[in-house]
Amino acid sequence: MNAPFAPRAMLNISPEQGVSPVAPALVRRRLQCYLGIMLGDMLAIAIGFAVIGWAIHGQVGFARALVYGQLVLPIFLTLALYNGSYSLTTLRNAWSGVARTMMAMTLSVAVAVFVQFLIRPSGELPRLAFVLGSVTAMILMAISRRQMRALVRWRCGTQVLNELVIDDGGPKVDFPGAIRVSATAMGLRPDLKDPDALDRFGLVLRNIDRVIVSCPVGRRAEWAMMLKGANVDGEVLDDVVVRLGAQGARVSGQHGLLLVSAGPLGLRERAIKRMFDLAFAGSAILALSPLLIVIALAVKFYDGGSVLFVQRRMGRGNRFFNMYKFRSMTEALCDADGNQSASKNDQRITPVGKFIRKTSIDELPQLFNVLLGDMSLVGPRPHATGSLAGDKLFWEVDLRYWQRHSLKPGLSGLAQVRGYRGATDKESDLVNRLQSDLEYLEGWTIMRDVQIIFLTLRVLVHDRAF
Repeated sequence: MNAPFAPRAMLNISPEQGVSPVAPALVRRRLQCYLGIMLGDMLAIAIGFAVIGWAIHGQVGFARALVYGQLVLPIFLTLALYNGSYSLTTLRNAWSGVARTMMAMTLSVAVAVFVQFLIRPSGELPRLAFVLGSVTAMILMAISRRQMRALVRWRCGTQVLNELVIDDGGPKVDFPGAIRVSATAMGLRPDLKDPDALDRFGLVLRNIDRVIVSCPVGRRAEWAMMLKGANVDGEVLDDVVVRLGAQGARVSGQHGLLLVSAGPLGLRERAIKRMFDLAFAGSAILALSPLLIVIALAVKFYDGGSVLFVQRRMGRGNRFFNMYKFRSMTEALCDADGNQSASKNDQRITPVGKFIRKTSIDELPQLFNVLLGDMSLVGPRPHATGSLAGDKLFWEVDLRYWQRHSLKPGLSGLAQVRGYRGATDKESDLVNRLQSDLEYLEGWTIMRDVQIIFLTLRVLVHDRAF
């Protein structure tokens, strides 16, 4: 039978072990910071309106400005509490707090104007004083938020949260700023049948906001049960989440499910990207139609072969589609499977083809792929299934390669504007492209697409186009 743990009074937990007795109780201190920041926001609104009212209309304007401040204030506080203007995120990052406060204040002013119109539809709102008062209040709130960083550091330090890592023989982890203890050294074990063990565990977790336990697989369930009754945010380390690339978890019936894939764009983002593609590609085809006709005639008249080179490529959802290019090689020597990449002095390339490849004009027919919905203006470039990096197929180099196909392939992409294009003579040539493509998938915005399009114009002519 295991020996019982020492009672609470006999525990010898020294400051050198860095556990809860030397960790300040931050819950009350965070609340003090929230109240201080909220008071600063309220004063900024009152002072902003009052100063502008007094400056423009004197005593009468001062009284009227306070009335409008009283109208805006409760609306602002409601919206600010809703959008997280007083949250852990804003305590950690002052600029995040400023941004959320500005959003809440802007919406508050809009609501106040609407309410004023409903209450007094025939009354005249003092527009100049109201607008200037709102702007002044927002400026003062931004200044107040920045100055409150000193209060947050004084009361909560730099971490804001007390995090504890319990090492019970699992993988070594490093969370910056977290307190780290050894379960063995502290005499901690997940034993729900021993009240003394539970009491000792509770003592160690005193004043802790979040605890992470790193332990072998066989003890995870026991530690999970210990954490459930500890009145703390508890996590058990499980590297399966990393190996599967899990993005979330849920329980369905008696089963636990890990979310391992999700479309990178929601419906709204897909609609915006598609409308942008249609507008830009359609306009580009109309503007470039004379050039397209000239190039088509030049390709046709040189050797009488077909104008377009059609090659099967893999697109979104790992589905094949036919990608169009102006034919740049002798027709009899075209490589439909892409088994042989073009080289600098490739004898298959015609004189016309050499020019259109050098200037990237051979890619212009893919604007029609964009209109058809097979491609997008910006995205990972589609590759032929037989393409090699060194002597390996692309997906043999890195299985993450298939993740590129969660979005439509693009005429250009982040990899291309960074210079990762042309032949893939070495495995590293593919790895560099893949890293850029995966980075693009993680943070899509329409402004990033616009930026990549403009950057593409700078690299249309490049030394790896052959």
